Amino acid sequence: MTRATVTVNPAAVAAKRKLASSFRRRGIMVALFSGLAYGFYTAFMTLGMSKGVWVEWYGENSGLSTFAVLYLLGALGAATTDTCSALWAIVIANVRGRFSDFLRCIKTKPGMVMVAAAIIGGPLASTAYVVGLQMAGSLVVPIAALCPAIGAILGRVWFKQQLTPRMLLGIAICFAASFMIGSTGLGDNVPDNLMLGLFFGFIAAFAWGVEGCVCGYGTSMIDPEIGITIRQVTAGISNLFILVPLFAIIAKVDAVGMVVQSFTDTESILWFALAGLSAYAAFMYWYKGNAMCGAALGMSCNGTFSFWGPFVCWIVLGVVFKFEGWTMPPIAWAAAVVMVIGIFIIAVNPLDLFKKSNEEVASI
Repeated sequence: MTRATVTVNPAAVAAKRKLASSFRRRGIMVALFSGLAYGFYTAFMTLGMSKGVWVEWYGENSGLSTFAVLYLLGALGAATTDTCSALWAIVIANVRGRFSDFLRCIKTKPGMVMVAAAIIGGPLASTAYVVGLQMAGSLVVPIAALCPAIGAILGRVWFKQQLTPRMLLGIAICFAASFMIGSTGLGDNVPDNLMLGLFFGFIAAFAWGVEGCVCGYGTSMIDPEIGITIRQVTAGISNLFILVPLFAIIAKVDAVGMVVQSFTDTESILWFALAGLSAYAAFMYWYKGNAMCGAALGMSCNGTFSFWGPFVCWIVLGVVFKFEGWTMPPIAWAAAVVMVIGIFIIAVNPLDLFKKSNEEVASI
């Protein structure tokens, strides 16, 4: 027998490489957009919690205890945003004819994994993130962006995933950036609860790191549109019907009345609706970007929210609405950029990207 020879068309190979390169570049742009959308989610949610009935709740004559102001309002803000995001997800799934897929997938094992991850990333991470924002402003955003570094560490501990010297370097850079941000609390004219706010930002990063580890299994088997719908619906329900009532019982206030006021307040609900849409876009395009350019590169592109978060908050809250306290010192801006570099080094080997670029150029 003679082995048949296969002739490879160089033009076809070049066309295939060009198509793959174009698809990958689009994936990078999608993942980068997810980081920008996360910045708008942060800004619009904070703006909603600064309007209408929220001004009364945060006022000195609200009658709410310190616990209620710090934790109940944080949970309620996160619940309002996540519920709006869940409604956006359901509407979009219905419009695209995917709602039946959502109902079917949520009952499967990967779907339940997504539910478990959403409970961790919803009530715990979202509330900690909101509380941190109220205490320390946009400085919390780069701290919360530690989640990829924490996820890499947890992946090593739980799933015995490899931590290369390059990844350890990236993790060290991320934590060095967090210490740069923490150092801003050593000077004068800083928020009273700055360090406590940064601590809550770290809690959010840890919970999102756990969610990232757990979601790796679920998202590998579920379409991103269905996965994000499962994630947002679970987060909205768990926040609204578990965490808010629990904190309300502790604070001895009427949870139902406050929830109704939050969703019917005409001055603030528009901003929560925009925050919910931005949150949907942030997670949706993160999942989609990961699918198009790989989870590692997609994660590093999404991690640019450590810069986009403070930047969008500064523009929307500081410049447009003239709120005080939304500027960041130069060291914090530098730390945000350093954080992006650290996340990038954790996710991908820069030398590999350079090699791929050279190969793409050579194939054209």
